[in-house]
Amino acid sequence: MLTRLMARSAVTLLVMMLALSAACAKKQPPIARPMPPPPPESTETRPPEPPAPVQEPTSVPPEPVTEDLIASGSIDDINRNSPLRPAFFSLDSAEIDGPAQQVLQQNAEVLKKYPNLQISIEGHADERGTAEYNLALGERRAVAARNYMVSLGIPADRIKTVSYGKEFPFDPGHNEEAWAKNRRAHFVVTAK
Repeated sequence: MLTRLMARSAVTLLVMMLALSAACAKKQPPIARPMPPPPPESTETRPPEPPAPVQEPTSVPPEPVTEDLIASGSIDDINRNSPLRPAFFSLDSAEIDGPAQQVLQQNAEVLKKYPNLQISIEGHADERGTAEYNLALGERRAVAARNYMVSLGIPADRIKTVSYGKEFPFDPGHNEEAWAKNRRAHFVVTAK
């Protein structure tokens, strides 16, 4: 029995030693999987991109203020810088031709814009011919311009006519160029 007991003790001792050696044995460390490399760090640091420039509207300079001169200026100031242009005529003619029609249409637009203006249309002639003939021709030119303005819608009671014949030339010269400037219907503001 003793041998049996010893055998049993030996087996038990052997099992314990095996268990102890298994418990004390070094464990293998876990195998680490390779990690992806970190993103490369740049040594230079850039500032953020500036925002796109804002397109500012271009300011348009105001138009010259001729209308304000009409509304607020004196009659002398208006006539000195008159928006009303003269209509020119051919030799010995009171006929309103194409260029004269355009001028009279522009003048009518100004008068429609400022319905309080009263005007006088002065008929003029060049220096050729007698004083009586040129006074009559100037009168026909002033009346023709007035009638055309009335046909454009300007009330007749706002327009007076007068003839100066050859007495007040635009150009004092004695040639065709000067005479062409003197054959005209000239517009003068008389009241506002």
